[in-house]
Amino acid sequence: MHSSGFLRRPIAASVLMLATTTALTSFVPTRARAETAQTQPKYSFNIPAGSLSSALVSFSAQSRIQVTSQAPTLAGHTTTGLRGQFTSSEALARLLQGSGLSYQTLGEHAFQIVPAPKAANITLGPVRVGGSFNAHESAIGPGVGYVARYTTAATKTDTPLTEIPNSIYVITKDQIVDQQSQTVQEVLRYMPGIYSESLGTAAWGSGSSNTSNGGNFTQRGFASTQYVDGLLSNSMASGEPAFIERVEALNGPSSVMYGQSGAGGLISMQLKKPTDTPLRNVTVGFGNWGRYETTVDVSDKVTKSGSLRYRIAAIGVTQGTQTDHVNYHRVGVLPSITWNIDEKTNLTLLGMYMYTPGTGSGNYYPLAGTLLRGTEGYIPRSRFLGDPKYNTNGTKEAKFEYQFSHEFNKNLEFQQNFSYQNSQSFFNDTFGSGLGTDGATYSIYGWKGGLGNDTAYIQKTVALDSRLVGHLNTGPVQQTFIAGVDYRHIDQDAALVYDRKEMTINIWDPIISAHPNYGAGTTDTLASYTYPTKWDQVGVYFQDQIKFKKLTVTLGGRQDWYDYNYHSTYSRKSTSLGNIAERNLVSPEREASLAFTWRAGFTYNFDFGLTPYFSFSKSFEPQYGNIMADGSVAQPLTGNQLEAGLKYIIPHTNVFLTAAAYHIKEHHVLESSPDVVGEEIDGGTAVSKGVELSAHANITKDIRVTASYSYNDMRYTRSNNTVTKYDIYGNNLGKVPLQGKYINASPRNMVNMFVDYTLPRNIFYGLGVNFGVRYVGFTYADTANSFKVPAYTLFDIGAHYDFSNISSSLSGLKFSLAMSNLTNKRYVGSCATQQCYYGQGQRIYGNLSYSW
Repeated sequence: MHSSGFLRRPIAASVLMLATTTALTSFVPTRARAETAQTQPKYSFNIPAGSLSSALVSFSAQSRIQVTSQAPTLAGHTTTGLRGQFTSSEALARLLQGSGLSYQTLGEHAFQIVPAPKAANITLGPVRVGGSFNAHESAIGPGVGYVARYTTAATKTDTPLTEIPNSIYVITKDQIVDQQSQTVQEVLRYMPGIYSESLGTAAWGSGSSNTSNGGNFTQRGFASTQYVDGLLSNSMASGEPAFIERVEALNGPSSVMYGQSGAGGLISMQLKKPTDTPLRNVTVGFGNWGRYETTVDVSDKVTKSGSLRYRIAAIGVTQGTQTDHVNYHRVGVLPSITWNIDEKTNLTLLGMYMYTPGTGSGNYYPLAGTLLRGTEGYIPRSRFLGDPKYNTNGTKEAKFEYQFSHEFNKNLEFQQNFSYQNSQSFFNDTFGSGLGTDGATYSIYGWKGGLGNDTAYIQKTVALDSRLVGHLNTGPVQQTFIAGVDYRHIDQDAALVYDRKEMTINIWDPIISAHPNYGAGTTDTLASYTYPTKWDQVGVYFQDQIKFKKLTVTLGGRQDWYDYNYHSTYSRKSTSLGNIAERNLVSPEREASLAFTWRAGFTYNFDFGLTPYFSFSKSFEPQYGNIMADGSVAQPLTGNQLEAGLKYIIPHTNVFLTAAAYHIKEHHVLESSPDVVGEEIDGGTAVSKGVELSAHANITKDIRVTASYSYNDMRYTRSNNTVTKYDIYGNNLGKVPLQGKYINASPRNMVNMFVDYTLPRNIFYGLGVNFGVRYVGFTYADTANSFKVPAYTLFDIGAHYDFSNISSSLSGLKFSLAMSNLTNKRYVGSCATQQCYYGQGQRIYGNLSYSW
């Protein structure tokens, strides 16, 4: 079957997903019955004596088998612990011995703890165990296998995913580890509706693009926003996978609960925090391009009772990249401590310091030679088109955070999150601008940070979110309401210095021998920009989740006030470039406004696991610092979305399927001015509409799957503007209407699947393998739709081995190997008019991990 024809047809993809659903529905129960009759495999357990709830968490983590219970059932129970190799049934029986409790099976990969048989007629409401028997922990913990069923990200309350009328996709810790993701872009590459690697290797080559403010990825075609532990983050380091417990993609508007965020959605990340049970892990990693990495992750009790616990995660990594002279280095530490002050009061303190002294730069290339064949073929991915003498790029970041909660009674709780972060970025390098008509001469210019020591940005961010969460039951109606206020203040000092003296290199033989000392003796070509910025935002929000039998209605609203102060200074002195005299321009700007956003939706949970839902939501995002070509301040982005979908959990399994259809409209989208180079204009209204299908499944305890299909049609639907069309050398071919054009760098079709399979232990003794495939459809290189960036398909493979299956003395020792872009395919991630970004070539990464 020819794959490209299928991938262009969303209806065909929908049929395939339906067929997959049917197959899974019929396969899982049969497999469960077959395995029940077989001898259960044995697992290596190392569970210390202590509380029964903590022991069952360890059981779940070490066997990858889900355990459910109702918290009061476990209260006050202890266990003598367990060490050695046992089947899951044997292990549970030993842990529950003497407790007066028993268990029952839920499919082949889940158990439910119940009272002894004499009380078996009691109906229990199961609460999933992910990292703790506390529901809040399960909603922010690592998840079990590839499936998570609870979240706090969408509603700021512990809510099942099936009771939220929006698309939410959770990337669990197990999935991150199995895929050996090294950046937040790689973490998100298998998620529906997200295009996370449009800049290809530039994700490595820029400190800011690696993790800052969404990491240069898009959701449903719109720029994404990044939140860490529920607070807005402009962090350049918080997206480090070694520090992440889980990642959630909230596709669609989320302004009601978070304030400023784009219409496409936001990425919510949870940093690692102290665990209920001891955790000790070290890893040593290696890979191609000279990668070496080590991580440490340790968590334990400080007090005997466990009321005070700590965790320390740390990383050190160095590597090259596929591009010459572009290297990556990072060291960081994330300490945290949790204090259960009493049964109703909890406090978590967290700090982070991350230093990334080198990320390199210069990963973009001219259109001719990358997207299109050049005069001498294609430019190698290893070629560096800059000046190696001026090639520094890095970041420093410090962060402090606390999370506090207090339950006044069973009906009312107070929660507060606070974060302060100080981020700095520095660089001194060159950038390319324009390929000559000879197809070889490439112009480059120098630039650097202008705040001293090559520092370009210093940004201090304060964020505070305080809320009351209430629970009210009135007859058959159950309500969870929330009322809160959040505040953020950002203080940024920024300065850039450009050296407009043109240097040229031959892209087929890039030898640089005459670049002047940067900024010395060339004052006639220097241009400097300074733009200190301050902005404040205050939001008051409310939400009510009303549950009546199987129907859940979610209503919410938010009022935001924001104040923005922007003071830009531009200075340029030139006697050699166009005979332009010295020019100074000062542009003080202040913008103060308010906005109201709201959402409403419902879900209906059928007994057989199917949940249809529908919702309407609005978004709001100020376009800070964007001054239009006519000198006016850019209008805030405002959007709205209609979404309808289905969520389906196959009964008695861990198979979670979703389908969503959406229509998003966003106003005041900015575009490059066709008349003034470097300036922007209001592009009008953009519409994104599409379909997303996803599957997250622990089919058995040894087979885990994630798969998705995304179709997104995104274009300008209302605009009076024109845009300039270019040829491959940047020559102006005239203006064309913007209305009706597709948004550039936004693929219409994306399909992916990742499968991890641990082979039978009695034959392969702990060996597991995985395989992934990723298809990204074509995109356009610019808003004029001058050229198409071709579609591409990539393959990923990997393997892992658990040495505990050889001997219990090797328990905790594991080896993993991952290879992305197996065939080393050369492809272009995206283009922006005349510059293109190569995608990542074959990357090999190995990891030796030891837990004790």
